Amino acid sequence: MKLICTQDNLKKAISSSERMVSKQNTLPILNTILFEADKGSLRLSATNLEMGIQVKIGAKVEKEGKIAVPAKLISSFAANLPEGENVSLELDEQNLKLKSGRTQAVIKSFLSSDFPLIPKKTTENLFEISVEDFKKIINRIIVSVAHGEARQELSGVNIIFNKEDICFASTDSFRLTEYLFKLNDKNNVNRESYDAFIDKNVSIIIPAATLIEVGRIISYNLSDAVKVALEDGQVFFEIGGARIVSRLINGKYPEYKHIMPTNFKTTIIGDKAQIQNAVKMASLFAPGKSSDITLKINQEAKNISIGARSAEAGENATELDFESLGESQEIIFNSKYLLDGINMIDTSRVALLANSETSPVAIKEVDENNKDILEGYTYIVMPIKN
Repeated sequence: MKLICTQDNLKKAISSSERMVSKQNTLPILNTILFEADKGSLRLSATNLEMGIQVKIGAKVEKEGKIAVPAKLISSFAANLPEGENVSLELDEQNLKLKSGRTQAVIKSFLSSDFPLIPKKTTENLFEISVEDFKKIINRIIVSVAHGEARQELSGVNIIFNKEDICFASTDSFRLTEYLFKLNDKNNVNRESYDAFIDKNVSIIIPAATLIEVGRIISYNLSDAVKVALEDGQVFFEIGGARIVSRLINGKYPEYKHIMPTNFKTTIIGDKAQIQNAVKMASLFAPGKSSDITLKINQEAKNISIGARSAEAGENATELDFESLGESQEIIFNSKYLLDGINMIDTSRVALLANSETSPVAIKEVDENNKDILEGYTYIVMPIKN
């Protein structure tokens, strides 16, 4: 193997690959990145056996070949190379020689034959999602994924395929997020393959860690869209020159639809920034690990109050002039869970919908023009029983 590439491209490719490398030491080959020089390009591959990535960059290849290079060492070395320089890579038996400007190194490496095979898709992509939409979906849905949960299903995102839309959902049992993504001509849906797929597969569960990695890799790759394919219990993502494959979580996601109310006795609508600040201030005075704060909806005064009280810190209350419809309510929340939902709202106004002090409360976006409550994104949070 002998080639020349730019330092910038090499650094980005290594950064995209490195986090996919296994952290375990029992199999040293999993702590490496596979370098493959072939037909005018350099391909880097990494895997932890649950996920795998392949990143291709342009290179002037004089001699083809491949070698598995220790990920931590090559990443640190590439990050400190002088910018704007070309990097030459040459394989000498089981050593990788690198040279850039006046800097050079020899890295002892591993045989490429020991590197695990990364699955390749054999079917067509089912659909595409713009990079902007994909980032939005990930940022909103990840917030309520369970961490350290014994039930593996809750550590993933449930994706339900419908004819005209795709529903993304996550829950940690304390809150629930649902995002409805409409399919249209812009999504470049492979309609025949998509329809055939959903006839056999109603839903899947993708590990949250996979989606987080895809979102991170997007920032390293110039691309307008994320292409998605599904086959044999695996999901494939393609973003520019990067390809990611991950196992799906084998299990049944909880039936969450029945806990999402369709009708509400009380609705309040107001400025997102105002309620954000009020919740943050109340949390400073909130007692206990759950950081309890109280939302009071006063229909007679046509306002709401957010506050907290503790023996250690004192007390706080903020009144806000929110539009209010329905019954007066007094509901106790975990301040973090409530704030997480409000933070995910993209519009300047936010709607909170409630039924009682013990039933789920929904947080939704409000149309900037006609002030209608939008249905695409829903964040459900359970109150704390008084």
